[in-house]
Amino acid sequence: MTVHAFGEAALLVDLPDLAAVRALHRALGDAPPGVVDVVPAARTVLVRCATPADVPAARAWLRAAVRRASTTGPTTHVGELVEIPVRYDGPDLDDVARWAGVSVEEVVARHHGREYDAAFGGFAPGFTYLSGVDPAIAAPRLATPRTRVPAGSVALAGGLTAVYPGESPGGWRLLGSTDVQMFDVDRDPPALVAPGARVRFVPVRAAVAAGGGPLVPPGREPQHGSAGAARVQAVQDRTTSPSPRAARALEVLATGPLALVEDAGRPGLAAVGVGPSGAADRASYALANRLVGNPDGAAAIEVTLGGLAVRFAGGAVVALAGAAVPASVDGSPVGMHAAVRVPDGGTLRLGLAARGLRTYVAVRGGLRPPAVLGSRARDVLARLGPEPLQPGDVVAVGAAPSGTRPWPDVVPVQFPPGEPRPGERAGAVLEVLPGPRSDWFLPGAAHALRALRTVTPDSDRVALRLDGQAVPRRPGELASEGLVRGAVQVPPDGRPVVFLADRPVTGGYPVIGVLRERDIDRAAQLRPGDRAILRLATTV
Repeated sequence: MTVHAFGEAALLVDLPDLAAVRALHRALGDAPPGVVDVVPAARTVLVRCATPADVPAARAWLRAAVRRASTTGPTTHVGELVEIPVRYDGPDLDDVARWAGVSVEEVVARHHGREYDAAFGGFAPGFTYLSGVDPAIAAPRLATPRTRVPAGSVALAGGLTAVYPGESPGGWRLLGSTDVQMFDVDRDPPALVAPGARVRFVPVRAAVAAGGGPLVPPGREPQHGSAGAARVQAVQDRTTSPSPRAARALEVLATGPLALVEDAGRPGLAAVGVGPSGAADRASYALANRLVGNPDGAAAIEVTLGGLAVRFAGGAVVALAGAAVPASVDGSPVGMHAAVRVPDGGTLRLGLAARGLRTYVAVRGGLRPPAVLGSRARDVLARLGPEPLQPGDVVAVGAAPSGTRPWPDVVPVQFPPGEPRPGERAGAVLEVLPGPRSDWFLPGAAHALRALRTVTPDSDRVALRLDGQAVPRRPGELASEGLVRGAVQVPPDGRPVVFLADRPVTGGYPVIGVLRERDIDRAAQLRPGDRAILRLATTV
């Protein structure tokens, strides 16, 4: 076992195989304070902490768990059996049969003729990697992934099989489809298949019980119609009040390119494929809330490039932080980084940001759209949480917080987001802590990494994508392993990708390093066309 530092606030444990991963995961037990997520994967376990100060305790906890795992021996635990009805009608059946040198009927028989172990979650909410595919049909991924894989697709790739819980891109071989809902935010637990369970695929003709329902565990029946994912669609998540005249509410008049409700995120759900999400620039989000006296984690609006206009019913105290924008209340200019009173019926308008990307609008009392899995954050990758704000939406505002927390009127900011810092003439310098997969990179990688790069137009809340000199690396893919905010992953084309708030839970390309915590927020404020330099740190 090897433990790698994974940035400043996480640890990645290398293990020999999936059995060792499962043994360690079982041995971990209850996490100590400060550990916010544990992500088992194919041959690793990621432990993510709230702050760098929590890492020493997490490391000691890991060591104790390793000792327990090495002395307890094999487990006798048998997980819950979940049977999933499948129509074997997938477009890749013929290709898998040719690869295996058998008939399509034989592929189907070998796929449904065994039980699978739910190994780990990742990629998307409810996407659970199932191990135990018959080696005879373990065809590799497609050379070119599909841009659209339908929800409910039953697929395999190498020694793993899974069900796509929602429509998404994907490179796995599609064998069939199911109508079972794999992930439902209104179900407890939301994922039908959790790590540790056993899964059997049942051809659809054999999967109908006497009552006509699919064979799934009692109390875990798939939900159809308006349940589940449909419940997090636009109207129900965007509108929390029938009228802009309701007490303590805001009405959206304009949004600019994008306006999202964000909070501190939903940690602790990585095992079922749900990432933490939350504000992209945490420092600016926290400052805006601090200025209006909100408790940590209150929901605010994340505005991309400006252009937001909102009218307040019942009046409000607001604050702006992040990318600087011209702003006004009922036509009178107001400043950044200061508490501002808005009268009943008053309108706050934001102009466009000259530099930086994201501005945070906090309202005293916090925004109160319906929570999804314990958070009001919008995750654009997982499509969880309140839909992006649109004109006409009305969002409730919570009661003003009680207590004696100091409430500053104005807070100076040394380096406004998007502004160059002293000595930065070419572009923003983002410092990268090496590892955990430095061994995947060829000589000259460090030099190539620090070349001047340009932020590409396909950057978003998921990742900052950077053009420029390719970083030389070994060919191939890693077994899927956990990711952290700020991880610098290098795909086969050599162009670095810096993961941000809405990153996937796991990834299969090597991570050359992780941005320092202080630079992750800065990366989230870079806009397409901005220049950046990734500089490997010489000291941790």
